[in-house]
Amino acid sequence: MVRRMSALFEDDRPAGNQPEYTVSELSGAVKRVIEGEFGLVRVRGEVGRVSRPSSGHLYFDLKDDRAVIAAVSWKGQVARMQVRPEEGMEVVATGRMTTFPGQSKYQLIVDDVAPAGAGALMAMLEKRKAALQAEGLFDAARKKPIPYLPKVIGVVTSPSGAVIRDILHRLRDRFPRHVLVWPVAVQGQDCAAQVAAAIRGFNAIEPGGPIPRPDVLIVARGGGSLEDLWGFNEEVVVRAAAASRIPLISAVGHETDTTLIDHAADLRAPTPTAAAELAVPVRLELLATLEALGARLVRGIGQGVVLRQQRLRDLSRALPRLEALLATPRQRLDACGMRLGSALGLAVTKKHREFDRVAGRLQPQALRGLLARQGDQLAARQERLGRAILLRLERRGERLEAIAARLAPALQRMLGDAGRKVSDGRRDLARLSERLEAAPVARVSRAKDRLEALDRMRMTLGYAETLKRGYAVVRRDGTVVTTKAVAEKAAALEIEFQDGRLVVGGRAGKKTRDEGQGGQGSLF
Repeated sequence: MVRRMSALFEDDRPAGNQPEYTVSELSGAVKRVIEGEFGLVRVRGEVGRVSRPSSGHLYFDLKDDRAVIAAVSWKGQVARMQVRPEEGMEVVATGRMTTFPGQSKYQLIVDDVAPAGAGALMAMLEKRKAALQAEGLFDAARKKPIPYLPKVIGVVTSPSGAVIRDILHRLRDRFPRHVLVWPVAVQGQDCAAQVAAAIRGFNAIEPGGPIPRPDVLIVARGGGSLEDLWGFNEEVVVRAAAASRIPLISAVGHETDTTLIDHAADLRAPTPTAAAELAVPVRLELLATLEALGARLVRGIGQGVVLRQQRLRDLSRALPRLEALLATPRQRLDACGMRLGSALGLAVTKKHREFDRVAGRLQPQALRGLLARQGDQLAARQERLGRAILLRLERRGERLEAIAARLAPALQRMLGDAGRKVSDGRRDLARLSERLEAAPVARVSRAKDRLEALDRMRMTLGYAETLKRGYAVVRRDGTVVTTKAVAEKAAALEIEFQDGRLVVGGRAGKKTRDEGQGGQGSLF
């Protein structure tokens, strides 16, 4: 039984001749084989799961109907991609195969991604268009009217292309306006971000500020392929155009080119030149129209005056004579004047009778009764007023006593707090006085130490210390010699050592300069 159990833990059979690998050695061998066989490959497939962590790297899957390959693009590779993979796209990925030993899997390091064809780009474009249209970004109800004659025009385009020259030339011919140009990249990886930032930047300009706010925006670019114009199909550009509070004209590509910004813009122009024509009217045509309207106005006013004069003459002939109009009113006035005297007498008599009737009711007894009633009311009010004053004085006295009872403890607390504050202030003052007395001594000591350190550094960095290490300074006529050519041409040279100066050539008795003179010299 013991032998049988020991057999379970010990194998006495001789080992074979196959080599033993560690896990890391075997993983490294597999990695070298795969990277050697597939150093550069192009893989066509459909993009599956896409992950974009905060590190900036891009992880996604390439798949077909039978297999899946994990793919990864590092942050620098992602920044150089013209088209970034999205789920559902059919692409051709270029990169190299490698393994990830930490998970025992192989993966494709992708350097570049290209759509598998125009059909894939168009499918992705239609999918994005349908999603944005479902959000209402393309609705005609949200589009703003273009101003008839804007004062300031903002242009988002490349400053070095022919587009900006065509726009400025057409504006100059039709109606010169103030133009603000926001330079952007109109192609490549940075196109979408810069165009969206330009639209938002123009909208962020405050009216009345140092930079005039545009009344209309033009986003323009020349023609190109679908890949060249792809930056204007990005979602960030479409959302920026839809959110623009300034009316926006899209002029991307030629008449046959259509991008998603055309649907989000308030107006689409077939070409950049046409965008300039839609932005402003023709100045000469406006002047001609104004002149024609002015002439029509003058003719109309003159003709209207003539017609009204004729109408006035016709109506004046139909009016009756003034005597006939005033005859009846005059007769009524005379009749009223004749009745006025008797009517005034009757009115006076009637007023006298009414006065006598009212005066008969006014007797002394009635006046004395009224005065008695008024006196009773006055006495009652005086009695109520006295009681109210006494009651109010009592309440005020009670309130004053309550306040006085609370005032004494509060005063005691205030005096105690003031005493503690005075004691604390004295302690703080004593502590600050001690610090004030010690501060100058410490400051002078620190300054003295720093001065000594700086003096030691001066002595260390001076060229005299360098001379002590075996170097020398060569001068010619008081000028430091730094090259061999200048030394060969010199008639005499002055060499400064640690312990003095030596003149080579010329007069042997030539006086040397003091060691403290001269600047930094060449060392050899």
